[in-house]
Amino acid sequence: MTDHALWLLRQDARLAELATFPFNFDLARADHDHVEPVRLASGGPLEAVAGDDTGGTYFVCADGSVLYADSEGSAGIIGSSVDEALEILIGLPGWHDYMDLSPEDGEKTILARIAEIEDEIREDYSIDAERAELRTALGLPERSPVELVGLLHAALLRTEPDFLLLNGEELCAYDLLDRHPRPPLWEPVLAQGRADLALLRAGDRAVWDAVPEDPVRRRLALRAAQFDRVEGDHGLLRHLMRHEASSSMTDELRLAAVLVGLRGDVSDLPLLHEVRETDYDTHCGLSEIPQPGAGAAELLRWAQELDDSLFGTDPADEPLCTWTELALDQGMTEIARVALIRRLDEIVMDQGTLRRAGDPKRLETSRLSSLARELERAGDLLQALRAQRLYATLQDTAWDRVSARLTQARLERGSGQLPYAASTLRSLRDILADPGDDSFRHWRGVNLGRFIAEEHYALTRALADAGLPADARTVLTAADAILGELSENAANGVRELAEQTAERVREVS
Repeated sequence: MTDHALWLLRQDARLAELATFPFNFDLARADHDHVEPVRLASGGPLEAVAGDDTGGTYFVCADGSVLYADSEGSAGIIGSSVDEALEILIGLPGWHDYMDLSPEDGEKTILARIAEIEDEIREDYSIDAERAELRTALGLPERSPVELVGLLHAALLRTEPDFLLLNGEELCAYDLLDRHPRPPLWEPVLAQGRADLALLRAGDRAVWDAVPEDPVRRRLALRAAQFDRVEGDHGLLRHLMRHEASSSMTDELRLAAVLVGLRGDVSDLPLLHEVRETDYDTHCGLSEIPQPGAGAAELLRWAQELDDSLFGTDPADEPLCTWTELALDQGMTEIARVALIRRLDEIVMDQGTLRRAGDPKRLETSRLSSLARELERAGDLLQALRAQRLYATLQDTAWDRVSARLTQARLERGSGQLPYAASTLRSLRDILADPGDDSFRHWRGVNLGRFIAEEHYALTRALADAGLPADARTVLTAADAILGELSENAANGVRELAEQTAERVREVS
């Protein structure tokens, strides 16, 4: 597809006027900013090429797709190119009223809706002659309304994950323009695991050797087996479990043990205990496996209780992190990013979603720290920082407040927000001076104390490298003071970094 039609509109005032009215694609509005700063979550470029009289804006993305953002916080792809988008806008005046239609609605329903809307439009102004003139002048084909609805539907469904639009300042996501159903996150994430599980069941020797040796494929195959349980899987589950133990204690190792245990065969106990004794972590994580000599009923009861509390057979019941972690493992970064940002937005809009089921007066803030870690892993430091900042404000004890701000400062430094990082470390030092409780009384002799000193030196170096020697000296002074308070063992691991940082500050001063 091309943007030839856009070029023609820009060259011909008459055509541009027709596009503006009656088809509400106004090139002049591209010179005005959207109602708020926006950016793509994926970081790709956006070029505003037109707007409409409701405050909406048409953006062209890197691949030529046209993203429409309205003034109410919704956005979506409406064409794979400007040419295609114009086909839809010209062929379907009032296209906003057709976003809920899909080819599955059938030709009769689609045509009836279009006839109704266009008759209403014609009561106020003409569209037929203008449509014919503009189509011809722009060289656009005369597609049927049904075909155009199909193009619009297909375009809308491409909005996520690659074209998620964010408010450029608050970083919250725009809603989708449409409400068409999408596949749940677990479907694309689990696709490889399902395929591998089918080949394992078919006895494919190449897969039998390759999947267990690949940690990601192995985990996916075990998850696929969790949701598609077959009596004949016993051998392959034992095979996968042996290899999963090489990754130490993982959720998938526990899952494999449960799936094996659900068979209730005491002959599996020697293998279960062998796996349990792989290392210290597996010994602790699988400590409740029934002892050798236990009966089938005890083995089955153990497996069923864990299955009921941790696993089950419905992928929709799995926590979001199960699927986002597996998505990131497979390089599905944008799929994971969208899901994580949407979840973060839910929490930001309603912190009540963090309330603990058994104790609604308390918040389960660990969900926010998990989101921050996964967003950082996805390479989105700004979204990770958004989650971490909220997490930090919700901490109660001195230890937790300091730990949260330490991570916040690191993310601010990593994203280039050096003044914010310096401010965060100042607030951290204020807590050190007046903790308000005794949770932090031993900080000078533990790893957290060393980490605090290291982050101060890291920020000092970043400020020096950024050409801010005065700020660097201020943070260096604070870093040296913290170093002086550490125990001998804690300080020993920081002194070389302190000397190197001080030298760098002298170089730029």
